[in-house]
Amino acid sequence: MEPVDRPSKLNNKVELLSECIALVANVRDKQAFTILFDHYAPLIRAYSLAQEPGADLVADELVQEVMIRVWLKAKSYNPLLANINTWLFTLARNCRIDYLRRNGRFSSGVDPTEIFSQIVDDSPSPFLLAHQGRLRDNIKSGLKSLPTEQAQILNKVYLEGKTHKQVSAELSLPLGTVKSRVRLALKKMQVLVAR
Repeated sequence: MEPVDRPSKLNNKVELLSECIALVANVRDKQAFTILFDHYAPLIRAYSLAQEPGADLVADELVQEVMIRVWLKAKSYNPLLANINTWLFTLARNCRIDYLRRNGRFSSGVDPTEIFSQIVDDSPSPFLLAHQGRLRDNIKSGLKSLPTEQAQILNKVYLEGKTHKQVSAELSLPLGTVKSRVRLALKKMQVLVAR
């Protein structure tokens, strides 16, 4: 019996899936899409299952939504930015978040009409003004204490409203580096602002 070269087989599978996504993107190859579907549908289904009634239906709906997005967005896949699994599961995560938002899974149970109907005076209280001022000062000092590259990226993303991809292109940085710097900067800001 010959030893199985597992990493090689895994690399071959990823290469096959990458070729399939390229075929879907370029020539709308249905056979390549079938290979993608057969491989990813059970994985997406397992990813989406929740421990609640009707979870099977939700999982099936999510698989369908993700695979529709794969068909429609195949041209946007760039193997230089992410591997096929990362790209596809990012689509799955986003679809799941969209599904949960659409179906009110994050509802708070608070009726906003009750809150706003009780507000008589639109002017903020002195306590709220003081709190907002202190928070604003903490954010400004926190931004000044961040490393320059992290502060620059936070400014571009949150103040200029640019996407991570736009910042990546503008600063000639890998997308992963931009995301890492945003995450690190936000963690530091969370500590600094909480003081």
